Amino acid sequence: MPGREGAPEMSRMAAAEARKDRVLLQVEGLRKYFPVRRGFLQRVVGWIHAVDDVYLEVPRGGTLGLVGESGCGKTTVGRLILKLLEPDSGMILFGGVDLAPLGPREMLPFRSRLQIIFQDPYGSLNPRMTVGETLEEGVRRLGIRDRSERRRRVEDLLERVGLSVDAADRYPHEFSGGQRQRIGIARALSVEPELIVCDEPVSALDVSVQAQIINLLKDLQESYGLSYLFISHDLSLVQYFSDQVAVMYGGQIMEYAPADDLQQNPCHPYTQGLVAAIPEADPDAPKDLPLLSGEAASPFNPPPGCRFQGRCPLVEERCRREEVAYYLKDGHWVRCWKV
Repeated sequence: MPGREGAPEMSRMAAAEARKDRVLLQVEGLRKYFPVRRGFLQRVVGWIHAVDDVYLEVPRGGTLGLVGESGCGKTTVGRLILKLLEPDSGMILFGGVDLAPLGPREMLPFRSRLQIIFQDPYGSLNPRMTVGETLEEGVRRLGIRDRSERRRRVEDLLERVGLSVDAADRYPHEFSGGQRQRIGIARALSVEPELIVCDEPVSALDVSVQAQIINLLKDLQESYGLSYLFISHDLSLVQYFSDQVAVMYGGQIMEYAPADDLQQNPCHPYTQGLVAAIPEADPDAPKDLPLLSGEAASPFNPPPGCRFQGRCPLVEERCRREEVAYYLKDGHWVRCWKV
């Protein structure tokens, strides 16, 4: 992960060159604030710090998991990467190209390479279009003009995500939630992307269906060499699905670590609280880590210092005064000097 304190001295261009073979997407210093307006004249009285100084890397052909509580800003990060929202500052390096300053017309060549699977498998589909029409829109972006060839591609996509070919002539309301999410996955695949942002793709589904969708995403990744940014509030699911995990709180990344090591060795107090909240098979089993207490921090004009200061059992005066940098411990980047 790109850090500032304790990281090797390397220019931005040299770092990008060194990572280009293993990293598809690199985010540096990403920020997005939303104004809060009040009164008759709608004057700005404060700012919502939705995303504040975020660093991320998505490996080629791999998965970065982004986990955190509701309202921490993880969905906003995904939309900023896709340029569905305009960042206030920062870099979004995709294949070595900074997407952050690009306008709508300049982004057109990248739209097919970056796709998203939405959380709501029904609201994300046009109820007036058949499944075939929805998928054919993407296939048409590939420049395929022959109608029979487009139809063949649509049927191949449906079979690839586990649906029958006759689904092409039906409407979204005729399918279950899991089937609709398969349609959403097929739509993302229709333009042959390199990176897919999975924005809580299974949170609205039953547990048994969640497992089917996760296994489908893994199979597609192996078949097409896809890269995923997997956004979820479920730490155990993110650990199972991801290669690296970024833990987000209050618009900032608190810990960045290998997925297979995070649960066994959580370093940040917030990560420790998330691990402690994972349900155990034995409800009476003792907890080695303390559970989180208190309310999540408000992103409205946050106080100086650590964003987690109001809930941290290790907080001290220094945490309330100074901006906290990243520190490296046991292969984890941690935004906490107590490590």
